[in-house]
Amino acid sequence: MSEIVGRPRRNSIELVGAKAGTAMPAEMRQALNLRGLVPASVEDFTKQEMRAFQQLMSKPSSLEKYEFLANLRCINVNLFFRLVMNHFKEIAPIIYTPTVGEACLNYSHIYPFIYPGHMSVGLFITLGDVDNVDLVIQNYRESMTEHNDPEITVITDGSRILGLGDLGINGMAIPIGKLQLYVAAAGLNPARTLPIVLDFGTNSKKYQNDPLYLGTRQPRPDDETFYNATGKVLSALYRAFPDILVQFEDFSTDHAFGLLDQWRNKALCFNDDIQGTGSVILAGFISAVEQAGIAPTDQRILFVGAGSAGVGVAKQLVEYMMLEYNISEEQAKAMFWFVDSRGMITANRGDTLAAHKVYFARHDNDDTQCTSLEDALEYVKPTALIGLSTIYKAFNENILSRMNELNPHGRPIIFPLSNPESKAECTFEEAMRCTNNRVLFASGTAFPEYTIPETGEVRVPAQGNNMYVFPSIGLGAALCKPSRITDTMIYAVSKALANSLDNKERARGELYPRIERIRDVSARLTAAFITQAVHEGNVRDQHWVHIVEANMPEGVDTKTVSGLFTKRVLGEVKALMWEPASSVEQYMFEAITFENPDEI
Repeated sequence: MSEIVGRPRRNSIELVGAKAGTAMPAEMRQALNLRGLVPASVEDFTKQEMRAFQQLMSKPSSLEKYEFLANLRCINVNLFFRLVMNHFKEIAPIIYTPTVGEACLNYSHIYPFIYPGHMSVGLFITLGDVDNVDLVIQNYRESMTEHNDPEITVITDGSRILGLGDLGINGMAIPIGKLQLYVAAAGLNPARTLPIVLDFGTNSKKYQNDPLYLGTRQPRPDDETFYNATGKVLSALYRAFPDILVQFEDFSTDHAFGLLDQWRNKALCFNDDIQGTGSVILAGFISAVEQAGIAPTDQRILFVGAGSAGVGVAKQLVEYMMLEYNISEEQAKAMFWFVDSRGMITANRGDTLAAHKVYFARHDNDDTQCTSLEDALEYVKPTALIGLSTIYKAFNENILSRMNELNPHGRPIIFPLSNPESKAECTFEEAMRCTNNRVLFASGTAFPEYTIPETGEVRVPAQGNNMYVFPSIGLGAALCKPSRITDTMIYAVSKALANSLDNKERARGELYPRIERIRDVSARLTAAFITQAVHEGNVRDQHWVHIVEANMPEGVDTKTVSGLFTKRVLGEVKALMWEPASSVEQYMFEAITFENPDEI
């Protein structure tokens, strides 16, 4: 190793040395004239990680933990991702929901202190930049230490962050956190991820009047200006990076559907709020229906909240019912009811429905109008209650108890999916207590385990978190380079997620795999995504076409969406997943090889 260390140019030594930290070998310290200027101990990565985790756990608040990790990400990417991957269950709720919501609320105030020494952590594009966005992208390229074109971008305008509303530029913490999960859960290369916030203004008076707000202090533009400006940004991105996957994130409901409709059939993109949420909830619903004791086509599903996420979830459930049980679209759609802020959504309610709500408006209600969730519950008599309302405690004890009473012959399905926890419709404990522990439960935010007092049995709540699916969609797109992402490719991911439960998880009645298995599960879902893309003739990288077709078992119907894949495809995916270096020697060799490939 000492022979390699002595050969690269000084800028390579400085790059590697700075990121190796206390693990910097003695030879490198000598070359950098650091002898006597740093502690003499030379550590391995295990000790570095131990120290970092101890420091993380010593922080008294979740926001302070977030700030510590953000600093670490800038100082030492390799150590950061080792820490995240080896302690995923503890750290995922810090770098993403629920703590990322608190980080967003404070983003302008903490921004200068969480990115030490970094000129930029992504792109902050204003309306004034859109006519020169090619220059902005060029600036980004020149600022990068590692000159890799991005494979994926998560882009938001901050207009509807989680359940917190219009946060403007403060929403940048969402793309950053989401891309960290793409890396940790599915093995995308962190050097090839690009967070973007469209700083087109904010309608929040709080931020317009905040002297420390870092974004543009103007109201948001009208729709024509918005779509024109966003179109210029997206066109420039695809021009600069033809293979990039664009993930739309936390746009206002109308713009979320509008952008997806405009771009989904002409570019590589998807909306996680609409398609990702739908995919992960579909997987949990498939698992729940298997245990509910009620036939799938007899389910009566009541949604509370009719935004982009709610409608997106319901449309994927409709598609599932049609494909899986061979029923018509009208039959499938008739299984769904929606409640919004004005009550049950019907065609004759008397108000003008937003375009995305029209599809699920009921026409069979005659003159019945339900103005509250309680009224709708008695009218619909649902077997499943799904919340994406962002209304805290919307599923109160009366609602939960009534769901139990309405389903004496089957287990009630209750999914409070809003996050963060301050927006959750109910907790796991409340759902368990009010249903005599019969509930089939999944939430959008993490809740603690519940011990049944009478038996001492410990139940683990399922978390229908999008992190189960979006990393696999991202890795699958980066590997096989599809021309677009279809609903059936995402449906294959849902089926694969439902299929990924192991025997112990099934025996415990769980709806999702344990989060500790996220890396293996992501590989399986990626393999299913790629296999389905090949079946659809939607893959530009012929390497994957050959692998899938050459290893397809006899008798497999490629026209059905199964979520299945072969061991060969899975093995190929796992071999291509990025991992942080496990030793100092590996890290140094990879860094120096990247900087000076002709000298190694």
